Amino acid sequence: MKRSLSVLLGLLMCFILAACNGGDSASGEATEKEVIGGDVENATELKYWTFVELHMDFFKDAVPRWNELHPDKPIKLVAETFPYDQMHNNLLLALQAGKGAPDISDIEVGRFPNFLQGEPQLLPMNEYVEPEMDNFIQSRFDIYAKDGNYYGMPTHVGATVMYYNKEIMDQAGVDIDSIKTWDDYIEAGKKVVESTDAVMTTVHTGDATTFQQMISQQGSDLFDDEGNLTIDSPENIKTLSLLNDMLTTHEIAELTPGGEPHAEEFYAFMNEGKAASISMPMWYMGRFTDYMPDLKGKMVIRPMPAWEEGGDRSVGIGGTGTVVTNQTEHAELAKEFLAFAKLSKEANIKLWTVLGFDPPRWDVWEDPAVQEDNKFYQYFGTDIFDTLLEVKDEISGINVTEQYPDVLTELNTNTLNNVLRQKSESPEEALKKAQETVEANMQ
Repeated sequence: MKRSLSVLLGLLMCFILAACNGGDSASGEATEKEVIGGDVENATELKYWTFVELHMDFFKDAVPRWNELHPDKPIKLVAETFPYDQMHNNLLLALQAGKGAPDISDIEVGRFPNFLQGEPQLLPMNEYVEPEMDNFIQSRFDIYAKDGNYYGMPTHVGATVMYYNKEIMDQAGVDIDSIKTWDDYIEAGKKVVESTDAVMTTVHTGDATTFQQMISQQGSDLFDDEGNLTIDSPENIKTLSLLNDMLTTHEIAELTPGGEPHAEEFYAFMNEGKAASISMPMWYMGRFTDYMPDLKGKMVIRPMPAWEEGGDRSVGIGGTGTVVTNQTEHAELAKEFLAFAKLSKEANIKLWTVLGFDPPRWDVWEDPAVQEDNKFYQYFGTDIFDTLLEVKDEISGINVTEQYPDVLTELNTNTLNNVLRQKSESPEEALKKAQETVEANMQ
């Protein structure tokens, strides 16, 4: 509680300073601003905030389609992109102050719990979500929900898959489709190390994504369903032990160059064919196409190995929920437009064709429009959505609370490094220490 109060006071001071500098109650300089649909007469103006410039492209497509289909209630969207921290801080302050918030805004999953405290200053979208829920991966809505109300409209599934370098796996004589469990994966990794110049994978010391994926497969998490910390659960200790064993006992992995899978050093390492696989969400496809061009035609996508035959082979990681704030003067129009932009079949097809994201609406995964050739099919092959359909009932979600960023900071800064790189603590010791550290910060 003390920590939360100090954070709030810090944000309040930033807000006061912004106001003193001549800004309005929630503003700062946007890095990008565009009026979409501004050439339409009698259009209702809606303001939209985001922290991802790429998301602007999605709405540049959605607004003209809306206006064409709804000439009786056209809109123009004033879309603004801000730096990540600035946008989230400004939005929270504006909602607390009761003025200055946009009609519609993106909120990243790690920050979303801050906007659900007390009575959310967001408008529920149940009337649009509930009739369509059977067509969606429900866990993608649950992370943006409170007390049965759905506030955030998801941008992707973030389904975790295994990316295999088939050229390396073939050289090692490994049939990728025979890898069903983590035990199979380890045995395949031994063949890769024996037969090629590559390792099976790398283990991150500054990014907990793989750790989170593997604990979620076992029904574990960093928090339980009531929001209690579970960092040092037996499943979590078992997972970190296996990651450490991949480095030491089994010797099929190396530490990730740069410490995490978004580092330039890792991109170069992977691009040079020095690792045979990595488990990451579907949205990581763009990292391959943008930063690892030499692997085009070599990488394939398959389900993650399960802990045991029949176990879960995926998990939804990351995400952005788009919301309608309670300060909008056009509540019904804003909600109807957001549902059109994020929930319809056409919208979910556009999430793939415009952004390259795996649509949270699974009933479009076999749609002919989704199957049309693009750079991702050319890079990974044509069976991307076959893999998604195979695991669609196994994509569990993660529990995100107010303390979620603190837990990730502790894991990424100390826990993983102490176990995997420094070898100064056992997995059990490190996770228990992380649990105690975060608990102390919560008091």
